[in-house]
Amino acid sequence: MTYMVYDDALTLLLVQEACSLLDVSAEVFLKLFGEHFFLFCKQAGYDTMLRTLGGNLIEFIGNLDALHSYLALSYEEMNAPSFRVEMTAEGLMLLHYYSDRKGLYHIVPGILEAVAREFFDSEVTMVVLNQSEEDERTGKKEHVVFLVTQTNQAGKTTDQDRSSLGGEALFRTMRGRSASLAGTKSGWALIKAVVFSDKGSRCSLHGPFSPCYPDRLWVEEKAFCDAFPFHIIFDQDLKVRQMGVNVQKFLPGLRAREATLDQSFTIIHPQVTFTIESIRKFINSQFVLKSCKEHTTLKLRGQMLWMQSLGCMLYMCSPKLRSLQELQDVGLHLADLAQHDVTRDLVLLNQQRLAEMELTNQLERKKEELRILSQHLEAEKEKTETLLYAMLPRHVATRLKDGQSVEAGEFQECTILFSDVVTFTSICAACEPIHIVHLLNSMYSKFDQLTSVHDIYKVETIGDAYMVVGGVPVPTGSHAHRVANFALGMRIAAQEVLNPVTGQPIQIRVGLHTGPVLAGVVGEKMPRYCLFGDSVNTASRMESHGVPDHIHLSSSTYSALKDGGFDIQERGQIEVKGKGLMTTYFLLGNLLLSEDGIMGREVGGACLYREDLCGQSEKGSVLRDPLSDGAVAPKPSRPDPLAPFAWDITPPFEAKDHSATSSTTATSSTTATSSTTATSSITATSSTTATSSTTATSSTTATSSTTATSRLCLLL
Repeated sequence: MTYMVYDDALTLLLVQEACSLLDVSAEVFLKLFGEHFFLFCKQAGYDTMLRTLGGNLIEFIGNLDALHSYLALSYEEMNAPSFRVEMTAEGLMLLHYYSDRKGLYHIVPGILEAVAREFFDSEVTMVVLNQSEEDERTGKKEHVVFLVTQTNQAGKTTDQDRSSLGGEALFRTMRGRSASLAGTKSGWALIKAVVFSDKGSRCSLHGPFSPCYPDRLWVEEKAFCDAFPFHIIFDQDLKVRQMGVNVQKFLPGLRAREATLDQSFTIIHPQVTFTIESIRKFINSQFVLKSCKEHTTLKLRGQMLWMQSLGCMLYMCSPKLRSLQELQDVGLHLADLAQHDVTRDLVLLNQQRLAEMELTNQLERKKEELRILSQHLEAEKEKTETLLYAMLPRHVATRLKDGQSVEAGEFQECTILFSDVVTFTSICAACEPIHIVHLLNSMYSKFDQLTSVHDIYKVETIGDAYMVVGGVPVPTGSHAHRVANFALGMRIAAQEVLNPVTGQPIQIRVGLHTGPVLAGVVGEKMPRYCLFGDSVNTASRMESHGVPDHIHLSSSTYSALKDGGFDIQERGQIEVKGKGLMTTYFLLGNLLLSEDGIMGREVGGACLYREDLCGQSEKGSVLRDPLSDGAVAPKPSRPDPLAPFAWDITPPFEAKDHSATSSTTATSSTTATSSTTATSSITATSSTTATSSTTATSSTTATSSTTATSRLCLLL
């Protein structure tokens, strides 16, 4: 923020970290920063202002404090350093640096070296002579003395060098000019041409300037005090000898015979002790005095001038004001300021500048507020999109958001899963409704997590029933393997959910079927992505005709899984409602995956499905699923899986508990399987294929003869 003050501790930490990363010392880093800061100030629009501070380096440094005083109008809490140049008897230049901010003095050589190169065509070398705690000022605790050596660049001469030319060199210059002009001019014309030879605009004599003073001062005492209403003259003992009329008006106590200046004022800037010796050391600085009387808050700023013959100090000053409000607070009017005093213009112009500054501050605050609101809006947008993508597939939701229609898509092959809780009706009758809610929430949360592990699509929940599909809406060749592993994970997760009546783990029935479906978005007010087709009914029948704690497979799902490393047991032929006799199977486990792998608990484990490995095959190549010997088509890109959102609609089937006959059939089927040899297994496989083909034919016949009423039951 432009007008915010940051703690120096933060600056020092930044310097420390930068030095650590760059592997340089703090002295080198700060010096480089000083050079960069000078370039930054030039680019920020201070170039012209900096160039006008002085004609040489000494004058430039002497006016830095005045520049800081001006900048303090905009940056009220700016804690600027102070500079003082001292010329020794040997002609050495000493720079005194004062600051409250310790540890940053190495910036000064970088700034002044850049200034000397850019403005004065010279090279400067600065060496630290002394560094101590301040002993001559009341503020600015750090005092560093630099020895400054300035060397002019080759072939260039500064104004100081030109001003040092003696009389003989001056006469030689004049003689050369007159010789060049003698052929064309004579008399006064020649003299005039020599004097104004610099394009006639100014005198080109570069000799030292000697002012002319009058024999007497042609200003009477009253006129002087009226012309300069804010001035004070005091002697070496700080006794006030003379003052302007407005100083007398606001501080009448100074008119007392033995009144001293330090009784009514304190020195704000520079922060020095209130003695003549300290004031003379900083005579080139702008002095700011503040009234210490309770009835006024008057501040004066101006220049101290030492009058050697009188042994007195003249303080030519004016009120330190920044705005009309401060003018009113002090009790002054514009009429109290002299006509020649620029404070009048400063107050009026600064009032406009303060208004612009306040507008800038408001814009920055609004900008920051908008940035924060934008972040909150983005977070809320992500939440909304997450919920939307949980209800609908990502690409479908994106098209709907863009106002586009979504056409239904036909999927030649997918695997559908249904599950429900055994004896759920009895549990509901014996429990409070809140217990049922907790039961379903615990179970569905675990199932939802598994959908992300195996990247399958959750279609919906219907009471205690749970429906997912693999290969829809994004086709994948391993849809059967994914849904089968998900079913095994469901059975494991159900062991962690307790029956609120018995306190024992719940039991679930799971049914799987593989076949074609038609999928699309239905509705406008609450659109849903639904599946249509006889495959949905068949999957529902596999669940409803299943056995507790078993995963029931149709023959088509068995064909997709038989060579994938799964442990599958044949159940045999059973009578399926609306389907007739069907040969079905039980999925017992996965011989190639551990329980942790199925549940997604393995850390750093290999990808379960080859299609999840990005960049492993060239574009258009055929991938081979690690769980199957058959080749599968490469999987198109798909969005990241999100936690699906469930909705409830009327179930198209009834989940009934099965009699002991089903259990007996399962037991006898298990016994037959245990005694089956490898040869019989092959025979069973071939017969299963024939059965599947027969079932598919009968299923097609049944579908073609279905009435419009029965087709509505296929909508889930």
